[in-house]
Amino acid sequence: MTNSIGDIKDSGCFLVIGSNTTEAHPVIGFEMKRAARRGTKLIVANPREIELARHADIYLQHHPGSDVALLMGLCRVIVDEDLLDKDFTGERCENLDAFRESLSSFDMDTVERITGVPKEKIVQAARMYATNHPAAIFYAMGITQHSHGTDNVIAVANLAMLTGNVGQPGGGVNPLRGQNNVQGACDMGALPNVYPGYQAVANESIKEKFEAGWSCSLPAAGAGLTVTEMFDAAHNGQIKAMYVMGENPVLTEPEAKHAIEALQRLELLVVQDFFLTETARYAHIVLPSTTFAEKDGTYTNTERRVQRIRKAIEPIGDSCPDWWIIGQVGQRMGSDGFSFSDPSQIMDEISGLTPSYGGISYRRLEKGGLQWPCPTDEHPGTSILHTEKFTRGKGQFVPLEYRPSVESPDEDYPLVLTTGRSLFHYHTGTMSRKVKGLNAFHNEELVEINPQDGSALGIAEGETITVVSRRGAVTARTRLTEASPAGVVFMTFHFAESPTNQLTISALDPVAKIPEFKVCAVRIEKAAVAAR
Repeated sequence: MTNSIGDIKDSGCFLVIGSNTTEAHPVIGFEMKRAARRGTKLIVANPREIELARHADIYLQHHPGSDVALLMGLCRVIVDEDLLDKDFTGERCENLDAFRESLSSFDMDTVERITGVPKEKIVQAARMYATNHPAAIFYAMGITQHSHGTDNVIAVANLAMLTGNVGQPGGGVNPLRGQNNVQGACDMGALPNVYPGYQAVANESIKEKFEAGWSCSLPAAGAGLTVTEMFDAAHNGQIKAMYVMGENPVLTEPEAKHAIEALQRLELLVVQDFFLTETARYAHIVLPSTTFAEKDGTYTNTERRVQRIRKAIEPIGDSCPDWWIIGQVGQRMGSDGFSFSDPSQIMDEISGLTPSYGGISYRRLEKGGLQWPCPTDEHPGTSILHTEKFTRGKGQFVPLEYRPSVESPDEDYPLVLTTGRSLFHYHTGTMSRKVKGLNAFHNEELVEINPQDGSALGIAEGETITVVSRRGAVTARTRLTEASPAGVVFMTFHFAESPTNQLTISALDPVAKIPEFKVCAVRIEKAAVAAR
């Protein structure tokens, strides 16, 4: 996030796209609704009529996978009606002329045809976003989890820069992270092309810095593989061992049967977790770790805020903190770089090697969280990014073309499946499905389909059906709801009994290598009735 959650109250307008905020990020969703009640304009763009849409001034119900066309259409209106911030684009940005020229491909008739949104509503939304300063954009995996997810994010950045809504309170581009420490994991180098602090592995001097700091030799500079690429490599025999920690790929990977086959072909699978997940059942070795309540450490949340967590209870059974387990494995492999006795020492190492965390320590975090970049002990942290200039200097407008999703509906698979989350469960349900109260609200997968589709297929509310894609079939009960438009089917991925990701496609964005979870073609069949 370029901005802070506390900025929400200062916004003149929100554009929320590809985010079911009140269900996946309920605290932020509550703040948005409270701001909307006080007069902040709210534009919601989502293929499904999510709860937040009921609070919106304008709701744009676009077809799944048409985000680039919608966002570039908004830019086209802003340019055509001379609503852009000329001072900002002139002083802080470049390549505007080429970008302006590229907008010729996104006339309102074309955008309406691609997105399914009436052009009058697109014009109305563009005017609202451009004229109610400061305006903030919030997005989540409905933007990123596409074969053109990088283009979607670039389109968001284009729109924010065009209107000067970067580097000021209440504005910005704000991706909402899907789990509580996803931001922190990325910050610490859990990406295939960077060391901690987004320092490129391809840079030889940076590699040498980490070799000195870690007292070890590192592999030749070059990017590794993303998770989905790792499973392809394991399936092909190129990867022979995996160490899986706090992740449940049997349920989360696209085309999940392929991931299961990959795990079964490994010579060694180590799973480190605090419950026996579906993935752990395939493991050769299971290392029992502690929950959040049994350990000390930090989380870095969606607004880049590093926060302390403190042990509330002693570890149960033979479980141990993740950092200690990793350190013990490292030491037994002959490394002398894992001799930590307390997690605060790990933070000291982080601050010494990661400039954006340079001024963060347990001592300072005792007084409250700090937002990176926080480069020195005296620095107060950074609540808003890009206030004076962008990291690269000038913001670059990027021309884009609309590219459809890899798999479109056809005669054999006439419906679009899109996936998401429920308010009552978390990720693959490893923790939340063990909570009796949450299961009382939601205890099984429900396939949400539009009543119009249900009528055409002869399917009633609560009927057991089978959803079929080119990759697999999953059985669950139906929920008829107008939240899903005709032609669109919605499922979560919380329930192992109905493993939704056996249906999804493993097509990747060519840059970010993120799978296209949000669009694949399916059909619905009535489940066979068991013989009495």
